Amino acid sequence: MASIAQSLDGAAGSFTWLREFLRQELAPYRGRASLVTRMVTASTLTMIIGVTFQIPYTAFAAIFALVISRESLEGTTKAASALVVGSVLGGVYVVVGAMLVLGNPMLRFLWVGGTLFLAFYGLSALSNYTAAAKFAYSTVITIPLWDSRISSESKVASTLWAVGAISLGSVITLLMEVGFAGFRRTDQVRAAICERLVNVEDLLTCFANGHPLPEATRSALVRLATVGISRLREVLQRPGYNAQRKQELGALVALVGRLTDIAANLTQFSDRITDDDRNRIRTVAGNIAEIRVAVMSGTIPQSIGRFGESEAPPGVPLLGEIERTVSLIHNVLAGAPSATDDGPAGSYDRGQAAPLVPGALSDPEHLKFALRGCLAAGLCYFIYNALFWPGISTAITTCFLTALTTIGASHQKQLLRFTGALIGGLVIGIGAQVFILPNIDSIGGFTVLFMAVAVLSAWIATSSPRLSYLGVQIVAAFCLINLQEFKFQTSLAVARDRVVGILLGLFMMWLAFDFLWSAPAGVAMKRAFVSVLRLLAQLAREPMSQDIRVASERSYVLRETINTQFDKVRSLADGVLFEFGPSRQQDLALRDRIRQWQPQLRTLFVMRIASLKYRLQLPGFELPESVRLWQRQYDDRSADIFSDLADRIEGKALEIRTIPPEFTVSALPHVIDDVSIEQVSSFRALIGCIERLTSDVAEQVARDYPATRVAATRPS
Repeated sequence: MASIAQSLDGAAGSFTWLREFLRQELAPYRGRASLVTRMVTASTLTMIIGVTFQIPYTAFAAIFALVISRESLEGTTKAASALVVGSVLGGVYVVVGAMLVLGNPMLRFLWVGGTLFLAFYGLSALSNYTAAAKFAYSTVITIPLWDSRISSESKVASTLWAVGAISLGSVITLLMEVGFAGFRRTDQVRAAICERLVNVEDLLTCFANGHPLPEATRSALVRLATVGISRLREVLQRPGYNAQRKQELGALVALVGRLTDIAANLTQFSDRITDDDRNRIRTVAGNIAEIRVAVMSGTIPQSIGRFGESEAPPGVPLLGEIERTVSLIHNVLAGAPSATDDGPAGSYDRGQAAPLVPGALSDPEHLKFALRGCLAAGLCYFIYNALFWPGISTAITTCFLTALTTIGASHQKQLLRFTGALIGGLVIGIGAQVFILPNIDSIGGFTVLFMAVAVLSAWIATSSPRLSYLGVQIVAAFCLINLQEFKFQTSLAVARDRVVGILLGLFMMWLAFDFLWSAPAGVAMKRAFVSVLRLLAQLAREPMSQDIRVASERSYVLRETINTQFDKVRSLADGVLFEFGPSRQQDLALRDRIRQWQPQLRTLFVMRIASLKYRLQLPGFELPESVRLWQRQYDDRSADIFSDLADRIEGKALEIRTIPPEFTVSALPHVIDDVSIEQVSSFRALIGCIERLTSDVAEQVARDYPATRVAATRPS
């Protein structure tokens, strides 16, 4: 992403950055060809069945069959189930609601407005986004149906066919995944982490041995840095990883992603390095090799010394950053056994997640989001009905598909949707109507054309989230033109209406989301990051209850919230690149700082989870009473530091407190009575890591956000 940001800033009059970005995004990676094969096969089978039996809404079935395939069977099962459940609920809601208001234009208008509001509110407030999105989508695509001049029976039948067609695509995709499941034996996250570690290790080994860097390694590092870790974070949100494992791997993925970014920036430097520096680089490469083996085997790497104490050599100016990142990765892996052992069975387990996100009913942002989305989609509904132009009803789906909480993220989706409509609708769709379809007289010929478009779309859709939506929109535009009717579409008006509808929807979204309660991604990113700091302070003070079950439940909710906020910060950081204005440079600078701090905070998060087990006195984590009292006071003071950091970033010029000498890790042996130091050696090492990480982050924040006045002295 750093390279993209630089490109966006310096691209005046040049499209070199775009060509390089596309080259990196579309490059093959491990498992991509297999995933594309499954996606195309499922979508093609759905298309053939739908066209053969003339099933209405086959276009939507083929689209969903292409996009719900996942890297794991569990992920596909969850996506397919949510799609079916959401579609069925949406179909029932539309049939019942529309029948109640049928025949009364005013009631119908109010019902449509209420439905749109409910759909957008569900996108923002429901905890299961997939089910909420499919419920909303099934209602949005059937609203124009109930405006058509056909009998009520036909409207009901068409609505049910829409639910059935989408369910058919889900079932076919799930069956395809079951058939391919036996051929997939690798852990996608572990394999991706090791791929990055191998390339960084190769880079450092070449520097250490004085060999020229192979072009394959250089290209791989640049590609991996450009693609980023968004797809890995997406995989971690799917079934197959428990909460503890997800949090550990989340920290590991963030650190390895940062290591890859740093290494990619080193590829442009020469190898003018002294022999002493080569030995230092060789040591780092060896430690990375040990970490890679530990990741694949699930073991703990051998102990390594603390890096970053001396300056980096001129030939490798970022070596100090690499050493510090490697040290943090080792800390995460070394804390893995304690951080993933849940203690008593079920102590951290919860039942079914609540249907609403925490604080949904009290947070006005969900209401504002729903009102903005409802306004944009409602205006589109009013306009296409006033003009008697049902062909541009895609404006409503455009509002729904591009509705995101920040301006930058919405701009990104709007740009990709419009570009996808141009490529899939005007270029491929109309091009096929003019040059290919007149020469095809069988479903076999059309299948070849469809598979070619599906392969292109699926390959783009398996890029990082910064580009993947483009692939979805290409296949969507093509299917809506050529699969809406069971004949070869030769009228160019269909493609014209689709594109006009998309333009109308984008214009309304621009009006509603850029000018009404607008939320720039830079502001939202800063707010989310401050929230992470305050939540980490809260985690350090846990447990607040003496009841072990209540404390475990509370800590689970808190940890899940922190993990979600970490992902939110990273997503908002991506949206900053698509915002322009007077604050752009300031937002980009803040984005760079946050992306530098976040891996350290994720590591600290994992360490804090392990520390909490000592506070809870879980089996295997018991401490003497004197040490427990010392830890409680240490944690309270450590939490104060993170509260101060949050205040400093928010602009409150407060002095950042420090931990008094009697509560630093060096003072820990003095609070141990007649207990040997060996009994608490693991605890001491853990607190030492927490202390160093906290100190490093505090120093960086204090440097980048200096106080403008001297704060009053506060009690420690």
